[in-house]
Amino acid sequence: MAGPTKLRRDAGVIGLLYASLGAMIGSGWLFGPLHAALQAGVWSGFSWVIGAIAVLFLAFVFAELSTMFPNSGALVHMTHVSHGDLVGKIWTWILFLAFVSVPPVEVTSVLTYANNYIPGLINPNTGILTHVGTIVSILLLAAVVALNFLAIRIVVLINSAATWWKVVIPLATIGILMAYSFHPENMTAHAGSTPISGIFTAVATAGIIFSFLGFQQAIALAGETRHPGRYIPIALIGSVIISMLIYIGLQLSFIIALKPSDIAAGWEHLQFSGMFGPLAAIAVAVGAFWWAVILYIDAIVSPLGTAFIYATASPRIIMAAGEMGNAPKQVIKLNKVGVPWVGLIVTWIVGAIFFFPFPSWQKLVSAVSLITVLSYSIGPVILLHLRRTLPNHPRPFKLRGVTIVSIIAFIFSNWIIYWTGYETVKILFSLVALYVVIYLIWFAIKRKPLSQLGWQQAWWLLPYFIGMWLISWFGPGGDMGGIGLFGFFTGMWILVIFSLVILWFALLCGQSSQAAQQVADQIKDLGSRGIETKHGDGHGVEEAIF
Repeated sequence: MAGPTKLRRDAGVIGLLYASLGAMIGSGWLFGPLHAALQAGVWSGFSWVIGAIAVLFLAFVFAELSTMFPNSGALVHMTHVSHGDLVGKIWTWILFLAFVSVPPVEVTSVLTYANNYIPGLINPNTGILTHVGTIVSILLLAAVVALNFLAIRIVVLINSAATWWKVVIPLATIGILMAYSFHPENMTAHAGSTPISGIFTAVATAGIIFSFLGFQQAIALAGETRHPGRYIPIALIGSVIISMLIYIGLQLSFIIALKPSDIAAGWEHLQFSGMFGPLAAIAVAVGAFWWAVILYIDAIVSPLGTAFIYATASPRIIMAAGEMGNAPKQVIKLNKVGVPWVGLIVTWIVGAIFFFPFPSWQKLVSAVSLITVLSYSIGPVILLHLRRTLPNHPRPFKLRGVTIVSIIAFIFSNWIIYWTGYETVKILFSLVALYVVIYLIWFAIKRKPLSQLGWQQAWWLLPYFIGMWLISWFGPGGDMGGIGLFGFFTGMWILVIFSLVILWFALLCGQSSQAAQQVADQIKDLGSRGIETKHGDGHGVEEAIF
Protein backbone atom coordinates (compact mmCIF):
# COMPACT_ATOMS: atom_id res chain seq x y z
CA MET A 1 0.00 0.00 0.00
CA ALA A 2 3.05 2.29 -0.21
CA GLY A 3 2.35 5.53 -1.99
CA PRO A 4 2.73 9.29 -1.78
CA THR A 5 2.76 11.16 1.50
CA LYS A 6 0.80 14.11 0.14
CA LEU A 7 -2.89 14.79 -0.40
CA ARG A 8 -3.84 16.17 -3.81
CA ARG A 9 -5.74 19.43 -4.30
CA ASP A 10 -8.24 18.04 -6.77
CA ALA A 11 -11.51 19.26 -5.19
CA GLY A 12 -13.09 22.35 -6.82
CA VAL A 13 -15.85 24.63 -5.56
CA ILE A 14 -18.61 22.50 -7.11
CA GLY A 15 -17.08 19.35 -5.71
CA LEU A 16 -16.92 20.87 -2.22
CA LEU A 17 -20.49 22.17 -2.41
CA TYR A 18 -21.64 18.75 -3.59
CA ALA A 19 -19.73 17.12 -0.73
CA SER A 20 -21.68 19.14 1.84
CA LEU A 21 -24.98 19.05 -0.03
CA GLY A 22 -24.63 15.33 -0.70
CA ALA A 23 -24.02 14.72 2.99
CA MET A 24 -27.12 16.72 3.97
CA ILE A 25 -29.52 14.96 1.62
CA GLY A 26 -29.28 11.41 2.87
CA SER A 27 -31.66 9.41 5.01
CA GLY A 28 -32.91 12.59 6.72
CA TRP A 29 -35.25 13.47 3.88
CA LEU A 30 -36.63 9.94 3.79
CA PHE A 31 -37.53 9.83 7.50
CA GLY A 32 -37.33 13.42 8.82
CA PRO A 33 -40.75 14.69 7.62
CA LEU A 34 -42.53 11.83 9.40
CA HIS A 35 -40.73 12.18 12.72
CA ALA A 36 -40.96 15.98 12.65
CA ALA A 37 -44.73 15.78 12.03
CA LEU A 38 -45.15 13.33 14.91
CA GLN A 39 -43.54 15.81 17.31
CA ALA A 40 -44.40 19.25 15.92
CA GLY A 41 -47.46 18.63 13.74
CA VAL A 42 -48.35 21.55 11.48
CA TRP A 43 -45.52 23.56 13.02
CA SER A 44 -42.86 21.12 11.82
CA GLY A 45 -41.80 23.39 8.96
CA PHE A 46 -40.53 25.81 11.60
CA SER A 47 -38.37 23.02 13.01
CA TRP A 48 -36.48 22.84 9.70
CA VAL A 49 -36.06 26.63 9.70
CA ILE A 50 -34.69 26.60 13.27
CA GLY A 51 -32.31 23.77 12.40
CA ALA A 52 -31.07 25.61 9.31
CA ILE A 53 -30.57 28.87 11.24
CA ALA A 54 -28.59 27.07 13.94
CA VAL A 55 -26.38 25.38 11.38
CA LEU A 56 -25.91 28.62 9.41
CA PHE A 57 -24.44 30.32 12.48
CA LEU A 58 -22.08 27.38 12.91
CA ALA A 59 -21.28 27.46 9.19
CA PHE A 60 -20.33 31.16 9.40
CA VAL A 61 -17.97 30.34 12.26
CA PHE A 62 -16.32 27.46 10.44
CA ALA A 63 -16.14 29.37 7.16
CA GLU A 64 -13.44 31.54 8.76
CA LEU A 65 -11.77 28.80 10.78
CA SER A 66 -11.50 26.33 7.91
CA THR A 67 -9.79 28.89 5.67
CA MET A 68 -7.31 29.72 8.43
CA PHE A 69 -6.29 26.06 8.57
CA PRO A 70 -7.05 24.59 5.13
CA ASN A 71 -5.78 21.12 6.00
CA SER A 72 -7.81 17.95 5.73
CA GLY A 73 -9.15 17.13 9.18
CA ALA A 74 -8.93 20.85 10.06
CA LEU A 75 -11.25 20.52 13.09
CA VAL A 76 -8.60 18.49 14.89
CA HIS A 77 -5.84 20.95 14.07
CA MET A 78 -7.62 24.16 15.07
CA THR A 79 -8.60 22.74 18.49
CA HIS A 80 -4.92 22.15 19.30
CA VAL A 81 -4.01 25.70 18.24
CA SER A 82 -6.62 27.28 20.47
CA HIS A 83 -6.65 25.12 23.61
CA GLY A 84 -3.69 22.79 23.53
CA ASP A 85 -3.06 19.10 23.74
CA LEU A 86 -5.62 17.78 26.24
CA VAL A 87 -8.59 19.62 24.73
CA GLY A 88 -7.32 18.59 21.31
CA LYS A 89 -7.26 14.93 22.31
CA ILE A 90 -10.73 15.04 23.86
CA TRP A 91 -12.19 16.74 20.80
CA THR A 92 -10.42 14.34 18.49
CA TRP A 93 -12.28 11.52 20.23
CA ILE A 94 -15.60 13.38 19.93
CA LEU A 95 -14.97 14.15 16.25
CA PHE A 96 -13.98 10.56 15.57
CA LEU A 97 -17.25 9.29 17.07
CA ALA A 98 -19.23 11.93 15.15
CA PHE A 99 -17.80 10.95 11.78
CA VAL A 100 -17.60 7.17 11.95
CA SER A 101 -21.14 6.83 13.33
CA VAL A 102 -22.88 8.46 10.35
CA PRO A 103 -22.26 5.79 7.66
CA PRO A 104 -23.93 3.12 9.87
CA VAL A 105 -27.01 5.39 10.20
CA GLU A 106 -27.27 5.70 6.43
CA VAL A 107 -26.70 2.00 5.81
CA THR A 108 -29.40 1.18 8.36
CA SER A 109 -31.85 3.46 6.57
CA VAL A 110 -31.23 1.60 3.30
CA LEU A 111 -32.13 -1.70 4.93
CA THR A 112 -35.19 -0.16 6.62
CA TYR A 113 -36.68 0.84 3.26
CA ALA A 114 -35.42 -2.34 1.56
CA ASN A 115 -37.29 -4.49 4.07
CA ASN A 116 -40.50 -3.63 2.21
CA TYR A 117 -39.35 -5.74 -0.74
CA ILE A 118 -36.68 -7.94 0.93
CA PRO A 119 -38.37 -9.08 4.17
CA GLY A 120 -36.22 -10.24 7.04
CA LEU A 121 -33.74 -7.35 7.21
CA ILE A 122 -35.51 -5.56 10.08
CA ASN A 123 -38.21 -6.39 12.58
CA PRO A 124 -41.37 -4.89 11.00
CA ASN A 125 -42.75 -3.91 14.41
CA THR A 126 -39.69 -2.26 15.95
CA GLY A 127 -37.47 -1.31 13.00
CA ILE A 128 -34.53 -3.09 14.63
CA LEU A 129 -32.05 -4.99 12.47
CA THR A 130 -32.35 -8.77 12.44
CA HIS A 131 -29.26 -11.00 12.56
CA VAL A 132 -29.35 -11.23 8.78
CA GLY A 133 -29.84 -7.48 8.53
CA THR A 134 -26.82 -6.85 10.74
CA ILE A 135 -24.59 -9.01 8.53
CA VAL A 136 -25.88 -7.30 5.37
CA SER A 137 -25.29 -3.90 6.99
CA ILE A 138 -21.66 -4.71 7.77
CA LEU A 139 -21.07 -5.92 4.21
CA LEU A 140 -22.79 -2.88 2.70
CA LEU A 141 -20.69 -0.58 4.88
CA ALA A 142 -17.59 -2.41 3.65
CA ALA A 143 -18.61 -1.73 0.04
CA VAL A 144 -19.06 2.00 0.75
CA VAL A 145 -15.64 2.19 2.40
CA ALA A 146 -14.01 0.18 -0.41
CA LEU A 147 -15.09 2.78 -3.01
CA ASN A 148 -13.15 5.39 -1.07
CA PHE A 149 -9.90 3.63 -1.89
CA LEU A 150 -10.13 5.44 -5.23
CA ALA A 151 -8.33 8.75 -5.80
CA ILE A 152 -10.03 11.87 -4.38
CA ARG A 153 -10.66 13.08 -7.95
CA ILE A 154 -12.78 9.99 -8.67
CA VAL A 155 -14.39 10.16 -5.22
CA VAL A 156 -15.53 13.75 -5.90
CA LEU A 157 -16.86 12.78 -9.34
CA ILE A 158 -18.87 9.88 -7.90
CA ASN A 159 -20.36 12.07 -5.18
CA SER A 160 -21.13 14.88 -7.64
CA ALA A 161 -23.08 12.51 -9.89
CA ALA A 162 -24.97 11.06 -6.90
CA THR A 163 -25.77 14.56 -5.60
CA TRP A 164 -27.57 15.53 -8.81
CA TRP A 165 -29.84 12.55 -8.32
CA LYS A 166 -30.24 13.30 -4.61
CA VAL A 167 -31.38 16.87 -5.32
CA VAL A 168 -33.69 16.13 -8.25
CA ILE A 169 -35.63 13.29 -6.59
CA PRO A 170 -36.70 15.23 -3.45
CA LEU A 171 -37.72 18.22 -5.58
CA ALA A 172 -39.81 16.00 -7.85
CA THR A 173 -41.34 14.29 -4.79
CA ILE A 174 -42.62 17.64 -3.52
CA GLY A 175 -44.54 18.28 -6.73
CA ILE A 176 -45.80 14.71 -7.22
CA LEU A 177 -47.19 14.28 -3.70
CA MET A 178 -49.07 17.59 -3.93
CA ALA A 179 -50.35 16.78 -7.42
CA TYR A 180 -51.76 13.40 -6.37
CA SER A 181 -53.10 14.35 -2.95
CA PHE A 182 -53.78 17.95 -1.89
CA HIS A 183 -55.38 18.51 1.51
CA PRO A 184 -54.51 22.09 2.57
CA GLU A 185 -56.84 21.72 5.55
CA ASN A 186 -54.15 19.53 7.12
CA MET A 187 -52.03 22.66 7.60
CA THR A 188 -54.32 23.83 10.42
CA ALA A 189 -55.39 20.44 11.82
CA HIS A 190 -54.80 20.08 15.60
CA ALA A 191 -52.64 23.21 15.56
CA GLY A 192 -53.72 24.21 19.04
CA SER A 193 -53.12 20.80 20.64
CA THR A 194 -49.51 20.39 19.51
CA PRO A 195 -47.01 21.37 22.25
CA ILE A 196 -44.77 24.25 21.16
CA SER A 197 -41.78 22.45 22.70
CA GLY A 198 -42.16 19.82 19.98
CA ILE A 199 -40.94 22.37 17.42
CA PHE A 200 -37.60 22.46 19.21
CA THR A 201 -37.22 18.82 20.26
CA ALA A 202 -37.90 17.76 16.68
CA VAL A 203 -34.79 19.69 15.62
CA ALA A 204 -32.64 17.37 17.71
CA THR A 205 -34.48 14.04 17.58
CA ALA A 206 -36.39 13.88 14.28
CA GLY A 207 -33.31 13.82 12.07
CA ILE A 208 -33.41 17.56 11.29
CA ILE A 209 -30.12 18.68 12.78
CA PHE A 210 -28.67 15.33 11.73
CA SER A 211 -29.50 16.19 8.13
CA PHE A 212 -28.07 19.72 8.16
CA LEU A 213 -24.82 18.89 9.93
CA GLY A 214 -23.41 17.42 6.74
CA PHE A 215 -22.37 21.01 5.86
CA GLN A 216 -18.94 20.44 7.37
CA GLN A 217 -17.84 17.90 4.77
CA ALA A 218 -16.30 20.78 2.81
CA ILE A 219 -14.20 21.61 5.88
CA ALA A 220 -12.88 18.06 6.15
CA LEU A 221 -11.70 18.30 2.52
CA ALA A 222 -10.24 21.81 2.89
CA GLY A 223 -6.72 20.52 2.37
CA GLU A 224 -7.64 19.14 -1.01
CA THR A 225 -8.74 22.37 -2.72
CA ARG A 226 -6.57 25.15 -4.14
CA HIS A 227 -8.64 28.19 -3.21
CA PRO A 228 -10.15 27.54 0.25
CA GLY A 229 -10.71 31.27 0.92
CA ARG A 230 -13.21 31.46 -1.95
CA TYR A 231 -14.48 27.90 -2.19
CA ILE A 232 -15.14 26.91 1.44
CA PRO A 233 -17.59 29.74 2.36
CA ILE A 234 -19.55 29.20 -0.87
CA ALA A 235 -19.77 25.45 -0.24
CA LEU A 236 -20.78 25.81 3.43
CA ILE A 237 -23.39 28.53 3.17
CA GLY A 238 -24.74 27.51 -0.22
CA SER A 239 -25.31 23.91 0.77
CA VAL A 240 -27.22 24.86 3.94
CA ILE A 241 -29.57 27.25 2.12
CA ILE A 242 -30.29 24.80 -0.72
CA SER A 243 -30.96 21.97 1.74
CA MET A 244 -33.26 24.13 3.89
CA LEU A 245 -35.46 25.02 0.93
CA ILE A 246 -35.69 21.36 -0.13
CA TYR A 247 -36.52 20.11 3.36
CA ILE A 248 -39.19 22.74 4.03
CA GLY A 249 -40.84 21.86 0.73
CA LEU A 250 -40.76 18.16 1.62
CA GLN A 251 -42.28 18.78 5.04
CA LEU A 252 -45.14 20.81 3.62
CA SER A 253 -45.87 18.30 0.85
CA PHE A 254 -45.80 15.44 3.38
CA ILE A 255 -48.40 17.17 5.57
CA ILE A 256 -50.64 18.18 2.66
CA ALA A 257 -50.53 14.73 1.02
CA LEU A 258 -51.73 12.86 4.13
CA LYS A 259 -55.33 11.74 4.28
CA PRO A 260 -57.23 13.73 6.93
CA SER A 261 -58.24 10.43 8.49
CA ASP A 262 -54.56 9.63 9.15
CA ILE A 263 -54.35 12.49 11.63
CA ALA A 264 -57.88 12.31 13.05
CA ALA A 265 -56.54 11.36 16.50
CA GLY A 266 -53.85 14.06 16.50
CA TRP A 267 -50.34 14.34 15.08
CA GLU A 268 -48.73 12.33 17.86
CA HIS A 269 -51.01 9.44 16.85
CA LEU A 270 -50.33 9.74 13.11
CA GLN A 271 -50.61 6.27 11.63
CA PHE A 272 -50.61 4.83 8.12
CA SER A 273 -49.53 1.62 6.43
CA GLY A 274 -45.81 1.30 5.67
CA MET A 275 -44.53 3.95 8.13
CA PHE A 276 -41.00 2.50 8.10
CA GLY A 277 -40.82 3.74 4.49
CA PRO A 278 -43.01 6.82 4.91
CA LEU A 279 -42.65 8.75 1.66
CA ALA A 280 -42.88 5.66 -0.55
CA ALA A 281 -45.87 4.46 1.49
CA ILE A 282 -47.68 7.76 0.95
CA ALA A 283 -46.89 7.65 -2.76
CA VAL A 284 -48.55 4.22 -2.92
CA ALA A 285 -51.51 5.41 -0.83
CA VAL A 286 -52.24 8.35 -3.15
CA GLY A 287 -51.91 6.26 -6.30
CA ALA A 288 -48.44 7.30 -7.48
CA PHE A 289 -47.19 3.72 -7.63
CA TRP A 290 -44.60 4.50 -10.29
CA TRP A 291 -43.05 7.18 -8.11
CA ALA A 292 -42.96 4.83 -5.14
CA VAL A 293 -40.60 2.65 -7.20
CA ILE A 294 -38.33 5.67 -7.78
CA LEU A 295 -38.40 6.45 -4.06
CA TYR A 296 -37.36 2.92 -3.17
CA ILE A 297 -34.43 3.32 -5.57
CA ASP A 298 -33.58 6.68 -4.02
CA ALA A 299 -33.72 5.08 -0.58
CA ILE A 300 -30.58 3.28 -1.73
CA VAL A 301 -28.85 6.11 -3.62
CA SER A 302 -29.34 9.02 -1.18
CA PRO A 303 -28.30 7.30 2.08
CA LEU A 304 -25.40 5.47 0.45
CA GLY A 305 -24.26 8.72 -1.15
CA THR A 306 -24.15 10.35 2.29
CA ALA A 307 -22.45 7.30 3.80
CA PHE A 308 -19.93 7.47 0.96
CA ILE A 309 -18.93 11.10 1.57
CA TYR A 310 -18.72 10.60 5.36
CA ALA A 311 -16.51 7.59 4.74
CA THR A 312 -14.40 9.96 2.62
CA ALA A 313 -14.06 12.55 5.41
CA SER A 314 -13.64 10.22 8.39
CA PRO A 315 -10.12 9.00 7.43
CA ARG A 316 -9.07 12.66 7.08
CA ILE A 317 -10.06 13.23 10.71
CA ILE A 318 -8.16 10.10 11.72
CA MET A 319 -5.17 11.22 9.65
CA ALA A 320 -5.19 14.64 11.35
CA ALA A 321 -5.28 12.87 14.73
CA GLY A 322 -2.12 10.99 13.75
CA GLU A 323 -0.44 14.21 12.63
CA MET A 324 -1.16 15.84 16.01
CA GLY A 325 -0.01 12.83 18.04
CA ASN A 326 -3.54 11.78 19.07
CA ALA A 327 -3.35 8.47 17.21
CA PRO A 328 -0.59 6.11 16.02
CA LYS A 329 1.51 7.48 13.16
CA GLN A 330 0.43 4.56 10.98
CA VAL A 331 -2.94 6.23 10.36
CA ILE A 332 -1.32 8.91 8.17
CA LYS A 333 -0.20 6.36 5.58
CA LEU A 334 -1.53 6.91 2.06
CA ASN A 335 -1.98 4.39 -0.72
CA LYS A 336 -0.66 4.81 -4.27
CA VAL A 337 -3.40 7.27 -5.24
CA GLY A 338 -3.01 9.39 -2.11
CA VAL A 339 -5.86 8.01 0.02
CA PRO A 340 -5.42 7.47 3.82
CA TRP A 341 -6.12 3.73 3.67
CA VAL A 342 -5.48 2.93 7.35
CA GLY A 343 -8.13 5.46 8.32
CA LEU A 344 -10.58 3.82 5.93
CA ILE A 345 -10.08 0.43 7.56
CA VAL A 346 -10.57 1.97 11.02
CA THR A 347 -13.73 3.69 9.75
CA TRP A 348 -15.19 0.37 8.65
CA ILE A 349 -14.29 -1.55 11.83
CA VAL A 350 -15.59 1.06 14.28
CA GLY A 351 -18.60 1.82 12.10
CA ALA A 352 -19.56 -1.86 12.08
CA ILE A 353 -19.47 -1.89 15.90
CA PHE A 354 -22.21 0.78 15.99
CA PHE A 355 -24.74 -1.64 14.52
CA PHE A 356 -24.79 -3.66 17.75
CA PRO A 357 -25.73 -1.11 20.49
CA PHE A 358 -27.80 1.01 18.05
CA PRO A 359 -29.49 -1.46 15.67
CA SER A 360 -32.05 0.91 14.07
CA TRP A 361 -32.23 4.30 12.38
CA GLN A 362 -34.33 5.72 15.19
CA LYS A 363 -31.85 4.61 17.87
CA LEU A 364 -28.83 5.96 16.00
CA VAL A 365 -29.99 9.33 14.74
CA SER A 366 -30.49 11.16 18.06
CA ALA A 367 -27.17 9.95 19.45
CA VAL A 368 -25.30 10.87 16.29
CA SER A 369 -26.94 14.30 16.23
CA LEU A 370 -25.81 15.04 19.77
CA ILE A 371 -22.27 13.79 19.18
CA THR A 372 -21.92 15.87 16.04
CA VAL A 373 -23.34 19.05 17.57
CA LEU A 374 -20.97 18.70 20.53
CA SER A 375 -18.06 18.30 18.13
CA TYR A 376 -18.99 21.64 16.51
CA SER A 377 -19.77 23.49 19.75
CA ILE A 378 -16.10 24.31 20.31
CA GLY A 379 -15.94 26.22 17.01
CA PRO A 380 -17.20 29.57 18.43
CA VAL A 381 -14.75 29.22 21.33
CA ILE A 382 -11.84 28.67 18.96
CA LEU A 383 -12.80 31.52 16.65
CA LEU A 384 -13.11 34.14 19.40
CA HIS A 385 -9.89 33.03 21.07
CA LEU A 386 -7.85 33.04 17.87
CA ARG A 387 -9.17 36.49 16.92
CA ARG A 388 -7.49 37.68 20.10
CA THR A 389 -4.31 35.57 20.14
CA LEU A 390 -3.56 35.37 16.39
CA PRO A 391 -4.90 38.68 15.06
CA ASN A 392 -2.45 38.74 12.15
CA HIS A 393 -2.90 35.14 11.01
CA PRO A 394 -4.04 34.96 7.37
CA ARG A 395 -7.84 34.86 7.11
CA PRO A 396 -8.97 34.47 3.48
CA PHE A 397 -12.55 34.74 4.78
CA LYS A 398 -13.14 37.06 7.75
CA LEU A 399 -16.50 36.93 9.51
CA ARG A 400 -18.24 40.19 10.35
CA GLY A 401 -19.94 40.55 13.73
CA VAL A 402 -17.78 37.70 15.00
CA THR A 403 -18.66 38.10 18.69
CA ILE A 404 -22.44 38.08 18.24
CA VAL A 405 -22.36 35.27 15.68
CA SER A 406 -20.10 33.12 17.87
CA ILE A 407 -22.21 33.63 20.99
CA ILE A 408 -25.41 32.72 19.15
CA ALA A 409 -23.75 29.66 17.58
CA PHE A 410 -22.56 28.45 20.99
CA ILE A 411 -25.99 28.94 22.58
CA PHE A 412 -27.67 27.10 19.69
CA SER A 413 -25.25 24.19 20.08
CA ASN A 414 -26.08 23.81 23.76
CA TRP A 415 -29.80 24.15 23.10
CA ILE A 416 -29.68 21.30 20.61
CA ILE A 417 -27.85 19.10 23.11
CA TYR A 418 -30.56 19.94 25.66
CA TRP A 419 -33.37 19.23 23.18
CA THR A 420 -31.98 15.77 22.53
CA GLY A 421 -32.97 14.63 26.02
CA TYR A 422 -31.26 13.34 29.13
CA GLU A 423 -30.93 9.69 28.12
CA THR A 424 -28.86 10.53 25.06
CA VAL A 425 -26.86 13.17 26.95
CA LYS A 426 -26.05 10.61 29.63
CA ILE A 427 -24.74 8.05 27.15
CA LEU A 428 -22.64 10.52 25.17
CA PHE A 429 -21.07 12.27 28.12
CA SER A 430 -20.30 8.89 29.66
CA LEU A 431 -18.32 8.00 26.53
CA VAL A 432 -16.41 11.27 26.78
CA ALA A 433 -15.73 10.70 30.49
CA LEU A 434 -14.54 7.16 29.76
CA TYR A 435 -12.02 8.43 27.23
CA VAL A 436 -10.71 11.09 29.64
CA VAL A 437 -10.27 8.54 32.43
CA ILE A 438 -8.43 6.11 30.15
CA TYR A 439 -6.17 8.87 28.85
CA LEU A 440 -5.35 10.10 32.37
CA ILE A 441 -4.49 6.56 33.44
CA TRP A 442 -2.21 6.18 30.40
CA PHE A 443 -0.63 9.58 31.17
CA ALA A 444 0.07 8.50 34.77
CA ILE A 445 1.56 5.17 33.66
CA LYS A 446 3.92 7.01 31.30
CA ARG A 447 4.91 9.23 34.26
CA LYS A 448 4.87 12.34 32.14
CA PRO A 449 5.22 15.73 33.87
CA LEU A 450 1.89 17.27 34.82
CA SER A 451 2.89 20.40 32.93
CA GLN A 452 2.60 18.42 29.68
CA LEU A 453 -1.01 17.38 30.33
CA GLY A 454 -2.53 20.69 29.26
CA TRP A 455 -4.99 20.82 32.15
CA GLN A 456 -4.65 24.62 32.43
CA GLN A 457 -6.36 24.97 29.05
CA ALA A 458 -8.85 22.13 29.61
CA TRP A 459 -10.32 22.64 33.10
CA TRP A 460 -13.32 24.59 31.74
CA LEU A 461 -14.58 21.36 30.17
CA LEU A 462 -15.37 19.95 33.62
CA PRO A 463 -18.05 22.56 34.54
CA TYR A 464 -19.23 22.55 30.91
CA PHE A 465 -19.90 18.83 30.70
CA ILE A 466 -21.22 18.52 34.26
CA GLY A 467 -23.46 21.56 33.79
CA MET A 468 -24.95 20.24 30.55
CA TRP A 469 -25.54 16.89 32.23
CA LEU A 470 -27.30 18.46 35.24
CA ILE A 471 -29.45 20.86 33.19
CA SER A 472 -30.64 17.93 31.08
CA TRP A 473 -31.28 15.81 34.18
CA PHE A 474 -33.19 18.55 36.01
CA GLY A 475 -35.13 19.42 32.85
CA PRO A 476 -38.53 18.23 31.60
CA GLY A 477 -39.61 14.63 32.00
CA GLY A 478 -41.54 12.56 29.50
CA ASP A 479 -39.73 12.09 26.20
CA MET A 480 -36.86 14.33 27.36
CA GLY A 481 -36.12 12.00 30.27
CA GLY A 482 -35.44 14.59 32.99
CA ILE A 483 -36.86 14.74 36.50
CA GLY A 484 -39.02 17.82 35.77
CA LEU A 485 -37.45 20.25 38.24
CA PHE A 486 -38.08 23.05 35.75
CA GLY A 487 -39.94 23.48 32.47
CA PHE A 488 -38.75 23.28 28.90
CA PHE A 489 -38.37 26.99 28.19
CA THR A 490 -36.97 27.70 31.67
CA GLY A 491 -34.18 25.26 30.80
CA MET A 492 -33.50 27.15 27.58
CA TRP A 493 -33.11 30.46 29.46
CA ILE A 494 -30.83 28.79 32.01
CA LEU A 495 -28.72 27.55 29.11
CA VAL A 496 -28.35 31.07 27.71
CA ILE A 497 -26.76 32.26 30.97
CA PHE A 498 -24.80 29.03 31.36
CA SER A 499 -23.43 29.30 27.81
CA LEU A 500 -22.20 32.85 28.37
CA VAL A 501 -20.41 31.84 31.60
CA ILE A 502 -18.78 28.77 30.02
CA LEU A 503 -17.74 30.78 26.96
CA TRP A 504 -16.02 33.30 29.24
CA PHE A 505 -14.22 30.50 31.12
CA ALA A 506 -13.17 28.84 27.87
CA LEU A 507 -11.69 32.05 26.48
CA LEU A 508 -9.91 32.65 29.77
CA CYS A 509 -8.25 29.23 29.53
CA GLY A 510 -7.05 29.37 25.93
CA GLN A 511 -3.41 29.17 24.94
CA SER A 512 -1.18 32.22 24.90
CA SER A 513 -0.41 33.96 21.63
CA GLN A 514 3.08 32.47 21.57
CA ALA A 515 1.88 28.90 22.19
CA ALA A 516 -0.94 29.22 19.66
CA GLN A 517 1.48 30.54 17.03
CA GLN A 518 3.86 27.64 17.61
CA VAL A 519 1.13 25.08 16.99
CA ALA A 520 -0.19 27.06 14.01
CA ASP A 521 3.30 27.02 12.47
CA GLN A 522 3.50 23.28 13.03
CA ILE A 523 0.17 22.77 11.26
CA LYS A 524 1.22 25.04 8.41
CA ASP A 525 4.33 22.92 8.00
CA LEU A 526 2.16 19.79 7.91
CA GLY A 527 0.06 21.36 5.17
CA SER A 528 3.03 22.43 3.07
CA ARG A 529 4.61 19.00 3.33
CA GLY A 530 1.37 17.05 3.00
CA ILE A 531 -0.20 18.44 -0.17
CA GLU A 532 0.61 17.64 -3.73
CA THR A 533 -0.69 19.85 -6.52
CA LYS A 534 -0.87 18.37 -9.94
CA HIS A 535 1.06 20.36 -12.51
CA GLY A 536 1.50 19.91 -16.19
CA ASP A 537 -0.06 22.28 -18.67
CA GLY A 538 -0.58 24.96 -16.02
CA HIS A 539 -4.15 23.96 -15.18
CA GLY A 540 -5.15 21.99 -12.09
CA VAL A 541 -7.37 18.95 -12.08
CA GLU A 542 -10.20 20.89 -10.41
CA GLU A 543 -10.42 23.39 -13.26
CA ALA A 544 -10.45 20.54 -15.77
CA ILE A 545 -13.35 18.84 -14.00
CA PHE A 546 -15.40 21.73 -12.61
